[in-house]
Amino acid sequence: MELGIVGKPNVGKSTFFAAATLAPAVIANYPFTTIEPNRGIAYIRKPCPHGDLGKPCGPRNAPCQDGTRLVPVELLDVAGLVPRAHEGRGLGNKFLDDLRQANAFIHVVDATGGTDFEGNPVPPGSHDPLEDVRFLEDELAYWIAGILSRNWEKEARRADLEEVPPEKLVHDRLTGLGLAEAQVHTALRDTPLDGKMARWSPEDLRGLGAALLRRGKPMLVAANKADLVSEEQLRRLTTAEGIRAVPTASEYELALRRAAKAGLIAYEPGAPSFEVRESGKLTAAQAKALDGIASFLEARGPTGVQACIEEAAERLLNLIVVYPVEDETHWTDKKGNVLPDAFLVPRGSTARDVAFKVHTDLGNHFIRAINARTKMVVGHDHPVQDGDVLKIVAKA
Repeated sequence: MELGIVGKPNVGKSTFFAAATLAPAVIANYPFTTIEPNRGIAYIRKPCPHGDLGKPCGPRNAPCQDGTRLVPVELLDVAGLVPRAHEGRGLGNKFLDDLRQANAFIHVVDATGGTDFEGNPVPPGSHDPLEDVRFLEDELAYWIAGILSRNWEKEARRADLEEVPPEKLVHDRLTGLGLAEAQVHTALRDTPLDGKMARWSPEDLRGLGAALLRRGKPMLVAANKADLVSEEQLRRLTTAEGIRAVPTASEYELALRRAAKAGLIAYEPGAPSFEVRESGKLTAAQAKALDGIASFLEARGPTGVQACIEEAAERLLNLIVVYPVEDETHWTDKKGNVLPDAFLVPRGSTARDVAFKVHTDLGNHFIRAINARTKMVVGHDHPVQDGDVLKIVAKA
């Protein structure tokens, strides 16, 4: 599962990325700091089932810390997008193409209104962050419409003559975007279009692009630099119609995670507080900075970076966590590792879907599954639940 970190230049995208992953990224106060995309791993937190079993787990793909399973998600931080990026402005076509496999987007905006559309610093409050949300939605919609429009009239005319369903033509032309046929079908249903595809105008394709984004690549807004604006200013962003937004203070989160990694503080990502461990090792500047962060957390709550990752995975994409095992009695793999793997799957996935997630052969030769908690045998179409521990039985 991949989340694309998007936004115009100089709004804190790379800081957000570094805070969420602790992966190295160039961070500076000028546009186009990022040219090549940064990749890193963030985590969503889930209670580990090993507590129900009464034995320690032996995780392989998702570490466990104090009973909390950290399930990995991939983050992709691309260069800033500017108006008319879909036309190639600011190397926009390259940056947009970097986002092809993203399942959802986290749009980092400067909540202070202190950067213009190009990412240049302007007096705080002189730029409307809501305009940034609208412009980026338009850019992404035009990007998808641009992919569809290549030789569209010719292909659409042929498809109309051969009575090819619109779902098939659109899905086939967008195979590189990772959209499911069901998402394409729903987006077409949402968009008022002529019965003949050859009659669809460029504006029709843009409208379809916007619907495909909503259905197939949803977006969450990270209202960044929340430490520099009032709660009232943030409320305007977080309550705007049609926008799902989380206030974030990525610089504070990055400082906390780096301090925790250095052993100076005890801090769990997403927590509303931290504890200083080595006060004697702090410089005066570090102590002052941590005092300021502590005051912010006490007044406003967590920094929001971890909340963004989990909101995107669990609510935008509606993902749940399933734990496949080979021994349903001891919840182990062949080597005796307890609960070795944790996989993210869409809510509503079946036991066979989980089998395919583990290995193609398991899905192709699926016989049945066993719920390791209840010991009940379930069929291929059984919908799995969040936290299920599942044994897959397949033909040898």
